[in-house]
Amino acid sequence: MKKYSFLFICLLCSLVAMSQKAVISFEEKSHDFGKVNEEDGKITYVFDFVNKGISPLVVSRVQASCGCTTPTWSKEPIEPGKKGAVTVIYNPLGRPGTFTKTITVYSNATDEQMVLTIHGEVIGKASGENSAFPVAMGGLHLKSKVIQMNSVDKGKLQTRSVDIKNTSNAPVKPTVENLPAYMSVTVSPELLKPNEEGKLTFTFNSRSCTQWGPTADDVYVILNGQKKYSDEYKLTIVSNVVEDFSKLTLDQKRKAPILEIPVRTLNLGTLKEGTKRVGKFKVSNKGQNALEVRRIINNNKELSVRTGKLSVSGGKSSYVILKLNSKNLSEGDYKKSITVQTNDPENSFIILILSWTVQK
Repeated sequence: MKKYSFLFICLLCSLVAMSQKAVISFEEKSHDFGKVNEEDGKITYVFDFVNKGISPLVVSRVQASCGCTTPTWSKEPIEPGKKGAVTVIYNPLGRPGTFTKTITVYSNATDEQMVLTIHGEVIGKASGENSAFPVAMGGLHLKSKVIQMNSVDKGKLQTRSVDIKNTSNAPVKPTVENLPAYMSVTVSPELLKPNEEGKLTFTFNSRSCTQWGPTADDVYVILNGQKKYSDEYKLTIVSNVVEDFSKLTLDQKRKAPILEIPVRTLNLGTLKEGTKRVGKFKVSNKGQNALEVRRIINNNKELSVRTGKLSVSGGKSSYVILKLNSKNLSEGDYKKSITVQTNDPENSFIILILSWTVQK
């Protein structure tokens, strides 16, 4: 009887915890652009949402299924009852035919991952032999300047290719430089004849990548050995290194670390412009195995972040310490967020919120 009472209490606590979360509610999750002309350029749609929960909602990141789709989103915490938006821009250049693209929204809401969809049909240009390769790099044309590796499970390889074409009247030998240690590339064929098509194939080796979470690496295409490190010859490779918890055994799940952060919102109070202030979040491990803080994602220039320990033993605690520098901040109220990535299967991404007020 005591066993069932304990299970009931655990279930009740879980339901209470869920009810205290933010709730992201989109007015619609799919949009049909219908027929669009390739020559008319980029098309845009705004997905509006409301926070129907009782806690601030933070969208930590938004990831599109390919480089032709660019999302932007509300970066500031959305208070209960308030609205936010995810804006999606699709580039139809060089992509005649039907299309369906997905956009995954990651947040601290009860539904931590929400998938949005756009679709339609691109009517191709009437002329233009290189329209399928819209990116020009001298005599080489490419289909895209962004290579989306998407999520890569730690320890695995991920491969993506971009189509290329030699549009010049002479042979072209493309190579790629500035590759990080965990990235490799093959060019096929190594020497492109005039009007010949080929591929740049990139391989991401997550075993060699020390960084967890989202990465963005800029590499440069070199033609016939002529090095030009400019935006014209730059490619960006986007990836997201994550942990695959689906293969954990029952024993591993039982011994897994359990992250506990009692307070996930912190008010740093009121401070004068140009002054500094320090705050901290207590991080505890209620599980058996060590809790590893994989990465703290901080995109706020005014905040610097450090941890007391990157590894927290079972039953122990540490701190995420933040230092605010209000130099160059204008007068007003501020709310910012950071994302903590851990090896807790149930809390691999946690969003922490900071607020403060600056006075002259």
